Amino acid sequence: MNVDNKTVRRSWFVPGDLNGFFGLVVDNLSILGFISAALIGIFGFPAEVIYTRMFPGTAFGVLVGNLIYTVMARRLAAKTGRDDVTAMPLGLDAPTSIGMALLVLGPAFVGFKQAGMDEQAAATATWQLGMASLIVMGLLKFVLSFAGDTVTRLIPRAGLLGSIAGVALVLMGFLPLIETLRSPMVGFMTLGLLLYVLIAKGRLPIKLPGVFVAFVFGTALFYGFGAIGLGAPGFTFPTAQPLHFVLPLPTLGFLDGLPYTVPYLPLLLPFGLLMVVGGINVSESARAAGDDYRTRDILLAEAFSTLVAGFVGGVAQTTPYIGQPAYKHMGARSGYTLLTGLFIGLGGMLGIVSGLVQWLPLAVLAPIIVYVALDITTQAFQATPSKHATAMVFGFLPSVAYMLAIKTGNPGWIAPEHHAQLMSALDGHGLPELAVIVTLGNGFIMTSMIWTSAVAAMVDGHLRRAAAFLFAGAGLSLFGIIHSVDPRGGVYLPWALEGLQRVIAWQFIGAYVGLAVLLILLSLQRDPVAPSAQA
Repeated sequence: MNVDNKTVRRSWFVPGDLNGFFGLVVDNLSILGFISAALIGIFGFPAEVIYTRMFPGTAFGVLVGNLIYTVMARRLAAKTGRDDVTAMPLGLDAPTSIGMALLVLGPAFVGFKQAGMDEQAAATATWQLGMASLIVMGLLKFVLSFAGDTVTRLIPRAGLLGSIAGVALVLMGFLPLIETLRSPMVGFMTLGLLLYVLIAKGRLPIKLPGVFVAFVFGTALFYGFGAIGLGAPGFTFPTAQPLHFVLPLPTLGFLDGLPYTVPYLPLLLPFGLLMVVGGINVSESARAAGDDYRTRDILLAEAFSTLVAGFVGGVAQTTPYIGQPAYKHMGARSGYTLLTGLFIGLGGMLGIVSGLVQWLPLAVLAPIIVYVALDITTQAFQATPSKHATAMVFGFLPSVAYMLAIKTGNPGWIAPEHHAQLMSALDGHGLPELAVIVTLGNGFIMTSMIWTSAVAAMVDGHLRRAAAFLFAGAGLSLFGIIHSVDPRGGVYLPWALEGLQRVIAWQFIGAYVGLAVLLILLSLQRDPVAPSAQA
């Protein structure tokens, strides 16, 4: 009997690993597909740079992380003598990968071209920015791996989850929804099928994973309608890029990209922080399912794989997925992470992954992202005390401002000269409206954390703690980390500001300080918050 147990425990693959492999590969391919489709289709980014520079390194990070988690699972199985240990699934993080494409890489590419770079130089600079961004986030995750519990104690769950939920609903939900409806016959039907199988838990006539069916169904519709002339205007079959073998080698190109990361730090730092919190949550989820992984090991592995990806040209960070219990229920053990790592990693080097995602239409990928956005927002409300719900919704508003800033900053919508006039137009009713929108949107994730955390502390009756969050907001505003008056969101020294920008900056700083002082004064009362509000 013992011999049989050892044989099963040391088996590299079991039938359930195929189910897990398929689900994990589709997740990673869909994210890679959206990155390429968004950069090429929305921002006009050169495909060759994506497929031969960005993707091989990004895929190599997935390979490294999954190999580490495979080894961890086999060690846990050997230590416990169990044959049902399931490896932690690792892949590209959907919110931050999509955020990198829509909020960092794409806008940076456009900005580099507007600054006078030719297309190839702008693409190279954007790639270097992407690498440097991974190094920054990876280093932050590495440091916070040793202090993850402290972070979660300092910032309430509403502040952590609410900030990413705002990004999800407004940016990952609304913007991809627009892309979905640019080809409405395909996009809306694909989205509806996803909602049927994933939210309504509806049955399909064939026994295949619902996301895969929607994936294939939508792609077939897109090319089928396009071929017979019923597709959206402008349909063309993609021009396939030739497959290239690209070995992801260490490069110091990220050093050239580090200066470019400064304006994006208010985005990158929360992205890294949220992955640490997510790693803690998924470790707890796996522990509840029976697999007791050490949280610090899980966090260090994802930090290491992110750093490796950045060193070899990657632009999207890796993370452990929340669905470890679901993969366990599929019957997956440790083979599925090994298979996924090899398929994505080697496929990225050989050009197979690039070859696959070239044919994935944005109208089919965008509905998947819309569903992810809805799911993230729903989970944020479910995992947060109901009394903090309004605080979370309040924290969504800076994301709305950032979305408006993206759209109004598009030269195709508003001419740069007119945009500059609107940023400084005083009408006797306060600060310029567009300047307020841009200032509120800059650093929106960290702003959301502060606003949500402060209001949640008020609800709990901790007025001085709320004041502390507000004083932190004033300090961050002082240097433009949040509420930057630089239209590009750059940081600065406060004494370097002049004119209207100086006025706007100090108005925002004063607002935080004033409210913080007011809350401290209110806290001097006996029982300043009704007990029912704190229940």
